[in-house]
Amino acid sequence: MSVRTDDFGTTPDSGTAAVTVPETPRRHHWALGWLVVIILAALVSILLRAFVVQTFFVPTGSMLPTLQPNDRILVQKLAFSLPRGAIVVFEHPKRDLEGPLNEDLVKRIIGLPGETIWSEGNTVYIDGKPLAEPWLPKGTPLGQPISKQTIPPGEYFMMGDNRSDSYDSRDWGPIPRSTIIGRVFLVVWRNGHPAFTIP
Repeated sequence: MSVRTDDFGTTPDSGTAAVTVPETPRRHHWALGWLVVIILAALVSILLRAFVVQTFFVPTGSMLPTLQPNDRILVQKLAFSLPRGAIVVFEHPKRDLEGPLNEDLVKRIIGLPGETIWSEGNTVYIDGKPLAEPWLPKGTPLGQPISKQTIPPGEYFMMGDNRSDSYDSRDWGPIPRSTIIGRVFLVVWRNGHPAFTIP
């Protein structure tokens, strides 16, 4: 004779005999659910880091005062624009023989593809016109001059904001668009504290 339990765990005819429901299947189901959630969260995190947003560490002062050493920055890696003045992270240029060759760099876009760029004194010229640089403190010295050159198609001329202490396109030339990893859109950590400032 089979026994059916109702919602109260007793037989419907006697009302006295309790039937215990095994807990093991419930525990397995609960653990499996959390395992799936953890795996999905890890996959989403990996995909976001690979294709959408990634954090980077600023190791030097070449972008002072905009970015400071030890800043943590967020970089947009999907569907970003590259206007003049944008701060970007890019792969180490092949022509740059300074520093670790596998280290990504962060600089500002100064010259765009097809433009002719050079400098006189502390002024940068683009196609014969002086470049307004509102991102720099007034009176920032240029340091190493820019030799007159036309930026090749699909390449960008990069410079650090700390002009007199930046190793950049003045040394290793413009960089290809294909080497740009993404555009910096937020500083999230500065001086040992959360920052959340737009550079």
